[in-house]
Amino acid sequence: MTSTVLHIDSSARTEGSVTRDLSAQIVSRLSAANVTRRDLAAPLPLLDGAWVGANFTPADQRSDAQKQLLALSDSLVEELKQADTIVIGAPVYNFSVPSTLKAWIDLVARVGLTFQYSEAGPIGLLEGKRAIIAMASGGTQAGSDMDFATTYLRHVLGFIGITDVEIVAADAMSIDADGALAKAKGQIEALAA
Repeated sequence: MTSTVLHIDSSARTEGSVTRDLSAQIVSRLSAANVTRRDLAAPLPLLDGAWVGANFTPADQRSDAQKQLLALSDSLVEELKQADTIVIGAPVYNFSVPSTLKAWIDLVARVGLTFQYSEAGPIGLLEGKRAIIAMASGGTQAGSDMDFATTYLRHVLGFIGITDVEIVAADAMSIDADGALAKAKGQIEALAA
């Protein structure tokens, strides 16, 4: 049994979303003791110059205003740190992830908190976690040359140290919706709880 799950949904559709349904099934399968839910249908703020300036100011030198600018990001990073497993519902929008999910990534990929630089290159600081991505697309096949969603998520999660990444794909639904959903449900049933 997984003890703590961070469940993130990023579909703009709050009703009838395939990824919301799949991610909920995954979370149910994991039988977690604690689930933190983060619904990105209410968009997160985008980075701006003031946020970037606050982020690159040493923590012990930040003004109260800078600390306030980083408060949401700090909270999102803490949710990520506390989770054993991260379940992400990620529909493919124009070959990539929804902008709301990209905003979340921008707020959690923080030098010194989730990754650090070394002479050998970046080192992820969130090792030992598992991620499961529930992906749905109209025509993009998971892992194909035009899939910039799951390949990007796998890369950015690895960048912050999460290398155990599984994909549950209901891909190419415009071609065979029933087959895509059946395949995804089979992948969920095969997941180790």
